Amino acid sequence: MAHVNDPAVIDRLLRTPGTWAVVGLSTNRARAAYGVAAYLQGLGQTIVPVHPRAETVHGAPGVRTLAEVDGPVDVVDVFVNSGLAGAVVDQAIAVGARAVWLQLGVVDEDAAARAAAAGLDVVMDTCPAIEGRVRGLA
Repeated sequence: MAHVNDPAVIDRLLRTPGTWAVVGLSTNRARAAYGVAAYLQGLGQTIVPVHPRAETVHGAPGVRTLAEVDGPVDVVDVFVNSGLAGAVVDQAIAVGARAVWLQLGVVDEDAAARAAAAGLDVVMDTCPAIEGRVRGLA
């Protein structure tokens, strides 16, 4: 069965301040993750860049893996290709994240089902910046 995004979940995730671990976020300004992370900060979200290089992005110190994030993770924002998304979702479940957000073009139905079964909110194949703007946020 295909995952269907719940508008109420999207609203809550975007409107409730929290910690977003942005997987795939680097200092590369040409990548969508760079702009989306700045947008999330503008909404009052705390971002944690998660990337093998652990770069500081938008003033936020990076970490190499989700397991290295200090403190609770509200949303794991997944900016990796669909073939790698399942492993990231499994890591999100393992660290006790409250939600996973698979970016526009990132689809893994099995991973979404695993996350939902573990009690995480799941948003897939859409962008927080697009969803936020549709809702009149920032």
